[in-house]
Amino acid sequence: MRGESVWLGPLRGSVRVLMISSIAAALATWAWLAFGHFFTDGRISMYEMLRPAGRPMVQVMLATLTAALLFASIYLSDRVGAIEERPTGPFDILSLVASRLAMIAIAFIVIVMVYEVVSRYVFEKPTLWANELSLWIAGFVFLFAGLYAKQQRSHIRIYIIYDLMPRWMQKLSDCLSVALIWAFFLCLLWGGYTEAVVKFQRMETFGTAWDPPLPATIKPAILIVIGLVAVQALSNLIADWHKAPEHHSPLDEIDQTEIEQIRRAVED
Repeated sequence: MRGESVWLGPLRGSVRVLMISSIAAALATWAWLAFGHFFTDGRISMYEMLRPAGRPMVQVMLATLTAALLFASIYLSDRVGAIEERPTGPFDILSLVASRLAMIAIAFIVIVMVYEVVSRYVFEKPTLWANELSLWIAGFVFLFAGLYAKQQRSHIRIYIIYDLMPRWMQKLSDCLSVALIWAFFLCLLWGGYTEAVVKFQRMETFGTAWDPPLPATIKPAILIVIGLVAVQALSNLIADWHKAPEHHSPLDEIDQTEIEQIRRAVED
């Protein structure tokens, strides 16, 4: 990561304190719930974690976990990697925060799957929730990753014809591309808004033993994130409008920074 602050500036220290405090609160709450599960009668199952009515500690756990994820994502978005594009507009900050949240979520998926493997094959006590929780998290990771890819201009682009165009025609192609993205989003919104609202209002569940509300959360999230992708595409168009013409080659795919880091690691 590059050392300088990207957007938080003097607020970086305060956000770091909030991140550490919320992580500590989430770990303390989890430890208390784990203690109750193993040593007292106050056991709380994963089923109850989705239905926290009447269980204040579960509400505290969910609130502290949400705060920890939020502040960690904000804090980590204030640094960009050597191969990352720096933000070119205010909307890029939201995309960077979403990307850090997706990165953290991948770690959660790994933890859940390791827990399931150990529980199933070592203790012969498979869970009812690990697979569906992984699917649930992965759905959001997929959506946030798409938003991040759009902000980084790392989505699939075919330059064979684009590089041959004069700059005015490249701009026209970019406008057409953004217009198609917005047309897709508006069609998706028109066709899926009512269904998404109905699923969310009735908290439609997955219909399994654990029965998480995947349809109630993923369906609205698709509409929201695709809308954010459309806004990000427009933001990219505005930011890149006055850029000089770019020419691409297969050598652009070679990451010299990563190669240098690997070389230093091997030498050490």
